[in-house]
Amino acid sequence: MRLRRGALRAALALVLLPLLTPAGAVEPISLGLAIAGAAASALTGIISYPRLYCYFRECCLHRHDRRAAAALQENLDKKLFGQHLVSKVVVKAVRGFLNNTNAKKPLALSLHGWTGTGKNFVSKIVAESIYKKGLQSKYVHQFVATLHFPHAHSINLYKDQLQSWIRGNVSICPRSLFIFDEMDKMHAGLIDSIKPFLDYYELLDGVSYRQAIFIFLSNAGAEKITEVALDFWRNGRTREDIQLTDIQNALSVSVFNNKNSGFWHSTLIDRNLIDYFIPFLPLEYKHVKMCVRVEIESRGYTVDEDIVSRIAEEMTYFPREERIYSDKGCKTVDAKLDYYYD
Repeated sequence: MRLRRGALRAALALVLLPLLTPAGAVEPISLGLAIAGAAASALTGIISYPRLYCYFRECCLHRHDRRAAAALQENLDKKLFGQHLVSKVVVKAVRGFLNNTNAKKPLALSLHGWTGTGKNFVSKIVAESIYKKGLQSKYVHQFVATLHFPHAHSINLYKDQLQSWIRGNVSICPRSLFIFDEMDKMHAGLIDSIKPFLDYYELLDGVSYRQAIFIFLSNAGAEKITEVALDFWRNGRTREDIQLTDIQNALSVSVFNNKNSGFWHSTLIDRNLIDYFIPFLPLEYKHVKMCVRVEIESRGYTVDEDIVSRIAEEMTYFPREERIYSDKGCKTVDAKLDYYYD
């Protein structure tokens, strides 16, 4: 870490000053005050240096854009299984956005798929790639529909509160990250209140939202994703053959027309303000085994392939006859391991 030369010189002068000053030339109290003042000045100069300051305290966009993108790629490659589309699209979208110094709008990603396929996990990795504290960062804000917006009769109040929260936090940190979980349980029309913040405005009341990132998580559209995946499987094609173009348009239409989704007839979709609809494919038996192995290793145990297979076999799979996909993904792996490890 490089410090400014002026700050280093000032600090060095503090050490040499008592040795270079003739005896009696400066009164002890005056000398003490001078040293204290110079020390404070030097320390202020050093601490105010951005990189060192951010070492001690969290800063808005804690990591450099390129480092954030590299960390995102590395973590997805190591920890996400069976989601080739997710890894490819999320890395490209986030990396391109972070490196774009003249973005025209905030980045908006909508993650869709069955429970346990990795949606929350990916949003966590995105947060950790940008901020050292990840989801605990003061610049990362999570909203859970059933927790933060439970009552349909309070929707107008929620709209005002949501707008105020986003406006206030982006004013503090332009690179704020907002995560909306359980979009399929959100009251229809509520999410449209943030439409102005996702649009192509340079400023709104003096605030720019173009550096912010919005991530939406939803089970809505999972049926359409499974339908496409099954078609590929029944036609003898691998899941890796599936491309984003095979699903994205059908997925967005499915979500838009789903009355049980917070995106039902949403202006965010109608005005094309969601940049990517990202499908999480249902996980297969082999992917569940991968999840089990990683969880065992994270607990500090040696991987026992017999236990790995037993846990994977305990999961239920669909369709009923083919038994291809885990109906809970990897969601209950952690709990099942508790049975085998005290």
